Amino acid sequence: MPRILLLHASVGSGHRRAAEALARAFSQRQPGEVRVEDVLDHTSLLFRVAYARSYLELTDRAPMLWGYFYTQTNADPNLAEFTNNIRKLVESIGTTGLKDLLRAFMPELIICTHFLPMELLVRYKRSARLPQPIYCVITDHAAHTFWTYTEIDGYFVPDQQTCKQLIARGVAASQICVSGIPVDPAIAVEKDRDVLRAHHHLSGTRPVITLFGGGLDNEQVRLIVHGMLASDLEATLIVVAGRNPTLVEHLADLQATPRMDLRLYGQINFVDDLVVLSDLVITKAGGLIISEVLARAVPLVVINPIPGQEEWNADYVVSTGAGVQLRIAESVPATVVRLLSRPQLMDEMRACARVAARPKAALEVAERVLNHYTSVR
Repeated sequence: MPRILLLHASVGSGHRRAAEALARAFSQRQPGEVRVEDVLDHTSLLFRVAYARSYLELTDRAPMLWGYFYTQTNADPNLAEFTNNIRKLVESIGTTGLKDLLRAFMPELIICTHFLPMELLVRYKRSARLPQPIYCVITDHAAHTFWTYTEIDGYFVPDQQTCKQLIARGVAASQICVSGIPVDPAIAVEKDRDVLRAHHHLSGTRPVITLFGGGLDNEQVRLIVHGMLASDLEATLIVVAGRNPTLVEHLADLQATPRMDLRLYGQINFVDDLVVLSDLVITKAGGLIISEVLARAVPLVVINPIPGQEEWNADYVVSTGAGVQLRIAESVPATVVRLLSRPQLMDEMRACARVAARPKAALEVAERVLNHYTSVR
């Protein structure tokens, strides 16, 4: 297998997880040297901190401002070109370490799961300093103009709508493969829900609801949990704090009731187990977590999407019929009770999730990239 470099940027966790999923898929395909690198690790400290914080703090503290910026730069070609030029100037100053990585590793194939490394690589390609094929994997259900480069050797996109967006911006249809968003290939391996429930000491008869709260505000999660505990629903509620270090403590005073069992977890390494054993998952609208849940055919309640790419992701879930989208936390408990009281509706949502699922997306990307590489050698 050729040396493969998978580049992401640690702005949220989804881009990294997609790259890691691809690395596992390539390793399953055949032995070889595959490296996953965060392009921000090859920049100056000042650039790395500023780039990551500018996005995370904007989406956390001023989501409407982020949504305005995202929408306007996507819709107005002049504004997009202006912001692109400013961004490229800053990036050219802060990311010279990427050249050192390319010289040291000498990859034969490069795949990007974020637009930052793609921008830099396309610049090298235009100046004839980078002959290697470059592929792009889009990890949300939308192709913002920041992702659009006609010089890319291939695009892998989550759905037909994203494909059409790229074509409208001048990307040739022959360059695009609708693969789905890459998730860990292990998710394609069947698991027994009853066995997992027994392993995690959960009732085999009560419904299980899992709330992934890492990307949600503490008070939003508390409102949801408090409302669930006050409901008449007999169920188990699992709350996963994930990357939110203060959430478990913020909920520590809430107690299970005779009707509602409550489990609180911090960071865990068994997310897929929880998805499999759940009847319903409540989460933010990140492209990766949505894809992972759909891959297990579990219905979704998507809560409070960040304006911009998360709105596209949430709309995708609703459009497939696999879930519902809610804007305010207070609406979640009543919605969960309503859904779980309608078994036929839940069966329909599971069937829709199964149709939308792409659990082998990472394997498909690996197969197509390697076949293309072999055909042009």
